[in-house]
Amino acid sequence: RKRPQISPRCAARSASADAGPAAAREPSGVTSAARAMRFKTQFNGYSLAFSPFFEGRLAVTTSQNFGIIGNGQQYVLEMAPNGALVEVARFETADGLYDCCWSEANENVLVSASGDGSVKVWDVNAPPMANPLRSFEEHTHEVYAVHWNQVRRDVFLSASWDDTVKLWSLDQAPPSATKPNKPGSLRTFAEHAYCVYAAVWSPQHADVFATASGDCTLKIWDVRHPHSTLTIPAHEYEILTCDWNKYNDCVIATGGVDKTVKMWDVRNPSRPLATVRGHQYAVRRVKCSPHAENIVYTASYDMTIGMFDWKVAASGAATDPAVRRWGHHTEFAVGLDCSCLREGLLGSCGWDEMAYVWPASGEPMAGGPMGMGPGPGGGPPPPR
Repeated sequence: RKRPQISPRCAARSASADAGPAAAREPSGVTSAARAMRFKTQFNGYSLAFSPFFEGRLAVTTSQNFGIIGNGQQYVLEMAPNGALVEVARFETADGLYDCCWSEANENVLVSASGDGSVKVWDVNAPPMANPLRSFEEHTHEVYAVHWNQVRRDVFLSASWDDTVKLWSLDQAPPSATKPNKPGSLRTFAEHAYCVYAAVWSPQHADVFATASGDCTLKIWDVRHPHSTLTIPAHEYEILTCDWNKYNDCVIATGGVDKTVKMWDVRNPSRPLATVRGHQYAVRRVKCSPHAENIVYTASYDMTIGMFDWKVAASGAATDPAVRRWGHHTEFAVGLDCSCLREGLLGSCGWDEMAYVWPASGEPMAGGPMGMGPGPGGGPPPPR
């Protein structure tokens, strides 16, 4: 059967961006032709996420002193007409931030994973004194990943170095004076034996998600069941990242310390569908393309971003599965995302305090003026 050119979720998002309330609020900086853009952050970058509502908006999560000790900053950036990334909001935290995700129900809400074990919820349009909207504080160690459910759109996950994953909803009433011990989370998943580095919802099934852990396993969960439904010993060393294929609901990608990306079919997990080699150091982030079933993107500690055709690797042919490589970062590349609303638009951030947005057909360094946030060498953000 012929595959659609974009995944069903992307088609729905593209349609909603073209019409309705969100379209009326589309940032003015979006142009018809994607171009390379860059932004200098004050701290070391950890995560980047495109908005699922606004084509020209993205969030960048950063930590001071490489996330070892110090403060955190959550940026919200928009693409300006002059080819620069412009800061429109920035939230300060007392501890480093490691990941972020956008709400799938409210275009102004995003969530950050904090090194103090908390999960922060922000509203881009709320006044400073109203942020954070919520601070969930149940994890006992660093929260390393967060991910919003794209199907139900009313719940999200957090993954922590306390070896657990928690399920949250903003509709859940917080603890009160009369019920001080009431948990803020809906449920805790505690089967991993070491740090959980990633928790990712299936883009097609409302109750299914996957987790990647330092215990070298990939687990598949269904919130309707009391325990995980599948455990795959996916790598010999720590697994740092995972992501679902957007076209085949049974295929998932993993990446880790062994420098490889592996593709798995959960119906036959005894061996990987493909093993993609192409990095010199650990694969920190893997993203399956929302516009091509066979493409995965990677961010690595070797400071490069990669674009690979995993089906070439699966074929066993001598052909190199690498489609493109980019070496614009000068430190660990750790944050990576693909725009669901604009085909081929990529974003990355790294420990070099740089965030980049560029078309997959171009080069990240070929952009216009560099945006810069407040701090040493930067001015105040533009009026909102």
